[in-house]
Amino acid sequence: MPSSETTSSSPLSGFVGVFRYSRRALGLVWETSRWMMLGLALCTLVAGVLPAVAAWVGQLIVDGVVSAMETHQAATDPSLLVSITPVLKLVAFEALIIALIALAQRGLSAQQSLLRALLGQKVNVMILEKAGTLSLSQFEDSELYDQLTRARREASTRPLALVNKTFGLLQNAISLGSFGVLLVQFSPWALLILVVGALPVFISEAKFSGEAFRLFRWRSPQTRMQIYLETVLAREDSIKEVKLFGLEGLFLKRYRDIFTQLFAEDRRLTLRRESWGFLLGLLGTLTFYLAYGWVVIETIAGALTLGQMTMYLMVFKQGQAALSASLTAVSGMYEDNLYLSNLYEYLEQPVEAQNGTLTQGAVPGDGLRFEHVSFSYPGGDPVLQEPVLHDISLHLSPGQSLALVGENGSGKTTLIKLLTRLYHPTEGRILLDGSDLRDWSTQALRERTGVIFQDFVRYQLQVGENLGVGDIHAFDDQQRWQQAARYGMADDFIATMASGYKTQLGRWFKNGQELSGGQWQKIALSRAYMRENADILVLDEPTAAMDAAAEAAVFARFRDHSRDKMAILISHRFSTVRSADLILVIDQGHIIERGTHEELLETNGRYAKLFHLQAKGYR
Repeated sequence: MPSSETTSSSPLSGFVGVFRYSRRALGLVWETSRWMMLGLALCTLVAGVLPAVAAWVGQLIVDGVVSAMETHQAATDPSLLVSITPVLKLVAFEALIIALIALAQRGLSAQQSLLRALLGQKVNVMILEKAGTLSLSQFEDSELYDQLTRARREASTRPLALVNKTFGLLQNAISLGSFGVLLVQFSPWALLILVVGALPVFISEAKFSGEAFRLFRWRSPQTRMQIYLETVLAREDSIKEVKLFGLEGLFLKRYRDIFTQLFAEDRRLTLRRESWGFLLGLLGTLTFYLAYGWVVIETIAGALTLGQMTMYLMVFKQGQAALSASLTAVSGMYEDNLYLSNLYEYLEQPVEAQNGTLTQGAVPGDGLRFEHVSFSYPGGDPVLQEPVLHDISLHLSPGQSLALVGENGSGKTTLIKLLTRLYHPTEGRILLDGSDLRDWSTQALRERTGVIFQDFVRYQLQVGENLGVGDIHAFDDQQRWQQAARYGMADDFIATMASGYKTQLGRWFKNGQELSGGQWQKIALSRAYMRENADILVLDEPTAAMDAAAEAAVFARFRDHSRDKMAILISHRFSTVRSADLILVIDQGHIIERGTHEELLETNGRYAKLFHLQAKGYR
């Protein structure tokens, strides 16, 4: 069963929170479209006041008809037209009122429909903009992913729902005020009957709204697992392995089991909610017919005219509907408040302050320095969690190249994440041109760095755009595309494509063309070359999917391009790292050997052993 945790510590504080989120939701609508906001307010006012006016005119019509009948039957006025003319004017007036009510309702519906699209887009953009401010460690936090899942599933539609209920509540409140003026003339007790009849259903709805929200929050991980299984079973980049290993049945069973569990919980809640809603709703029906009988008795006793009876019955019925709608709106606002808390819980997630402003270091030309850098991934117990990097110190000057060698999981890629400031060192510091990376402007730092990670993204975009993402300032620059493709050796196969740089890549969209692993790596490598101002080039296993000839050509081109730059290379192939000016051998986060290729072979340590082992495989 889900826990009792909600964003509100008690029902009372939850209802207080309604108005806090109502104000924020109203603010969102106002920012989205002020004219539509004012239009909603006007239509709400018209739709709230005119029903009571229509009921009052209805009373005048009935009493006018009775009076005209009595006059005509008594023959005191032989002209029927003269008798009914005032009544016909009232009928025309009521028709106008009903037309205005219908117009106001249509206006509300039209504006709500347009605002739904505008506001949904605005909230989704807010969610994505927030994602752009989060750190890599936050993206790797499963709890944050649950928050993001909850926000994207419900919160994009809830602001408008809350605004609609707020205006609906205002409309019904105006109607109730108008009806109350008429009902109190009959008896103040009639107002009490209205309230008593509507309260039980309201209390029931509020209770079950809270339970539904707690259930929603509790099962976010299961929902995310369902989404993941859908992705694995329906994506071209995973379906090959799914079919090869025969995983369809296993994953489908798990998908169905999650749905069965969630549906069983939904069914229990729905049956309880609707059963109690029906039973308590009977109380409202009973109170209406008690009031109905009371009005009929008063009319028979001569205390009310036939027109007054008609008016009070209409007013009581509409008043009961308005009060029930008002209380349902408050209950719905409570539920919307709970769901909106998901959105603002995510939007108010603290982000790391970017205080760096430097665009030039204190010692230009000094290059990169790691000074006793250690790092542990966040989220674990600091006492129990083993650091990924231990006391790393190195210096890389412009024009020098550095190769990192080590087993998978030894910390090589983590070191690159620290260099690109995706993470910060737990201990020690990293300097660029004599200044701490924390003091550098993020934009300035990233513009100086060109990186290809081993898990690079295969964008479902055109070829040129796949290159252009490497430098958003040149995203549409075809000349830069071609230059980068030549450096990355992708220009040859791009030239054979029917649409060249306009060719759609991937299978997600029509006429998309899939590439081989080696071709995708050349696209990613070319993307790194898009940054003309980058003087730090990082290649993380850039040729793992290429053949030996292509690999040799790529690194020959890379050496030519990086002669005056700082180059960092991660590779398991010693034929590619042997020409580096400095080679670091990393094992379990420690630098265990350092030197040139020749120096490490003379040392006859780990590097030499691995080199001879790999070389033996080619003999």
